[in-house]
Amino acid sequence: MNQYIKMVERHADLIGKAFDYIWANPETGYKEWKTNEYLKKEFQNLGYELAEAGDIPGFCAEIDTGKTGPTVLIFGEMDGLVIPGHPDADPETGAVHACGHCLQTAALLGLAAAIKEEGALDGLSGKIRLVVVPAEEGLKFEFRQELMKKGTICYESGKIEFLHRGLLDGGDLAFMIHLATGPLHHGMINKGSNGLIKKAATFEGVSAHAGGSPHLGINALYASNSALQAINALRETFKDEDHIRVHPIISCGNCSVNAIPDKVTLHTGVRGATMDAVLAANKKINRAIAAAASVGAKVSITEEPGHCPRHTDDTLFCIFEKAMSEVLETVNCDRNAWGAGCSDMGDISSLMPMAHPYVRGATGKGHGSDFFFIDGPTSCMESAKIQLLALRALLENNAEKAKKIVAEYKPFFASKEEYFKYIDSIERNFDAVEYQENGSVLLNLG
Repeated sequence: MNQYIKMVERHADLIGKAFDYIWANPETGYKEWKTNEYLKKEFQNLGYELAEAGDIPGFCAEIDTGKTGPTVLIFGEMDGLVIPGHPDADPETGAVHACGHCLQTAALLGLAAAIKEEGALDGLSGKIRLVVVPAEEGLKFEFRQELMKKGTICYESGKIEFLHRGLLDGGDLAFMIHLATGPLHHGMINKGSNGLIKKAATFEGVSAHAGGSPHLGINALYASNSALQAINALRETFKDEDHIRVHPIISCGNCSVNAIPDKVTLHTGVRGATMDAVLAANKKINRAIAAAASVGAKVSITEEPGHCPRHTDDTLFCIFEKAMSEVLETVNCDRNAWGAGCSDMGDISSLMPMAHPYVRGATGKGHGSDFFFIDGPTSCMESAKIQLLALRALLENNAEKAKKIVAEYKPFFASKEEYFKYIDSIERNFDAVEYQENGSVLLNLG
């Protein structure tokens, strides 16, 4: 396998320059235009014809081995986070790659260069589609909602939008490699991670003078506090095996110190190991939000599809375990480990076999202001090497392993049409509290 590892190593300069540029130019979801243009130019320099998303950042580059076989989708995410306190955050936007997505795209470029080398595709069957995708992080809710109102996008997450636009049509199996904190030359792969529903609750009260006539007002902030206390009271009712996570924030409140606040908005995610568990927990959360009725406030709830749980295919697990062991010093492969985070790779895994391993190589906390790469270009190189070895394992010998994986996989949804019908059914907007003329109160839990 050393010849394939050397194919990646010959592009160390290309990979390192890409990593440095993307780290220095962080952008948030659906705004990754600088990153998009940089990568687009580099892919075209390598001779790729691109299928571009168009009015949003992102593109696909496909290479055909010339022999019939499955199509493998390999993803690289472009977007960063907003952490203004990070030393390397963009001073204007607060954006920074504190989740390490710059590794993914730089590694994907390195892989793109390696598979163009003479002999890289020898003995392989099928197609390889490299997918440079935007907007994995669930940020800038209002901005994405505005894009949806304009008709620019139909879905908030990049992979789901790409799926909707047909850019992933014909894909049979998929993978990507993420970054994790920990020492260099280490990797991991686990069973999977949570699914998610996104929601917002808007509490509406009545403004009044906070000192002179508070009895004439209805305090929307207190209403939201009632909901938060009720949510916290539910936490011990969640089963451990469901991995439920609820993490509300108050995103806005038109408050003046001498006026009763009349409008407050709360955003949260409801996460869990299965969509059934997520939906059950979500009903409890709606009941807690309706605690706004205790102070006489109105509250409306908006629910949006987030992500499906992410499940690692067993055979892909083994392939990546072997590939990582050939590149890294230590590999932690735990078939029972479950992550409480979420990713739109979960949605991909609901339709096709998928793997989402990690290479380590960062200090601090993921999504934290102390997150830094130890040696970014080295981590990118290791990622690209692992992906090339896994790709060869899948598509060699007439794509025997890839065909077997696809044939044996039982997707959660039979088609993307069934998938979209399901996630579209999650989207709702309703009043959770209704006050009747006879003085009674109706609670609508959705």
